[in-house]
Amino acid sequence: MSLPATPLPDFTAQATLRAHIADTMAFYHPRAIDPDGGFFHYFRDDGSVYDRGHRHLVSSTRFVYDYAMAAVEFADSRHADDWRAAAMHGLRFLRAAHRDAERGGYVWTLQDGAIEDDTRHSYGMAFVLLACASARKAGLPTQTWIDETWDLLERHAWDADAGLYRDESDAQWRYSGYRGQNANMHLCEALIAAHEACGDARYLQRALQLADHMTRRQAALSGGLVWEHWHADWSVDWDYHRGDPKHLFRPWGFQPGHQIEWAKLLLSLRAHLGDAAPEWLLPTARHLYDTALAHGWDAEHGGIVYGFAPKSLRDVSPARGAPPPDLAQTPMFWCDDDKYFWVQAEAIAAAWRLFDATGDARYRDDYLRLWDYAWRHFVDHTHGAWFRILDRRNRKYDDLKSPAGKTDYHTMGACHDVLAVMRGTHTRSIDA
Repeated sequence: MSLPATPLPDFTAQATLRAHIADTMAFYHPRAIDPDGGFFHYFRDDGSVYDRGHRHLVSSTRFVYDYAMAAVEFADSRHADDWRAAAMHGLRFLRAAHRDAERGGYVWTLQDGAIEDDTRHSYGMAFVLLACASARKAGLPTQTWIDETWDLLERHAWDADAGLYRDESDAQWRYSGYRGQNANMHLCEALIAAHEACGDARYLQRALQLADHMTRRQAALSGGLVWEHWHADWSVDWDYHRGDPKHLFRPWGFQPGHQIEWAKLLLSLRAHLGDAAPEWLLPTARHLYDTALAHGWDAEHGGIVYGFAPKSLRDVSPARGAPPPDLAQTPMFWCDDDKYFWVQAEAIAAAWRLFDATGDARYRDDYLRLWDYAWRHFVDHTHGAWFRILDRRNRKYDDLKSPAGKTDYHTMGACHDVLAVMRGTHTRSIDA
């Protein structure tokens, strides 16, 4: 699967990143657009659609992000108007098909236009907010929908006592006892994007609050890294999905990709806040990223694995309320050694942000070796876009490149993020 040892592109050049975004968009456009509404969500390696009737909220929203951000990046190109129109096409479907106009919220999945799963996920709401914010950056009239989404989250999902968002409810907004970091992480991302889109300080302040509570207060309860799963009182749930470390959205174990993603978000907040940025943002970002790479990088085959955990937790969990394991003294094991596309992409963005923030050349070296690995193993140089998942030895499991949830939002998003840092445009909102 790997490429021969040929010269790699210059990944420190803006032109290289722009070309990669354009090449990835060429895989999806126009084949992703369903003329009857929204986008197709299931693509094989060659770009053929293998399920035309199923819709997932995460893909419905991420495609809007993809098209809107491409329209922003290539605003002067012949594609910009088509991509902007595609983003609005996706938003119309989101509002007409996923949105519950009577009770509020967005249903999780649809089958042939009918509701399949009407669970309300804050994770999904995060991507609704991100889609609307990205569309506003592209010049689309979505401010009202941004405000509506904020109000909906405030009214139903916000846990003021914890200073974090609840995770999932039924259609009547009755919440389960599950709490998760993933929804809060992506809400942090979406709130930063909302601030960038309209300059409202409340979004940035809420994003900072989420980041503080998850990466410091909650992480302290799980040994200094961000654990995935929590009880309703925000105590650690060490056993949730213990037998399912490969779960797509809620795997057991520490996810190095999420430590890295939090590092990227902390650095984004630091850039936006400028002189008002708390001092803890940079050292916390370095700790999360450095620890994720130390335990998650596969020195033999390259790439970052999906999950690791302390060996002390392999069979027995701490009693509820017991002190967390000492991660500095506890050996780790890989609970899932597969390589996922999004983990490598988020690490690329985080490494460049760390290099920009610190000037430390080792982060630049990480950035280049991550691109080297991804370029040789994940990027499909025949058809375009990235493969989704590889085993430890970098072999594909199947030819399903982009099932529901992928859309290459992470991969193009990493390029957008690095370009913003290179240009110095990551420190202000578009209305500033």
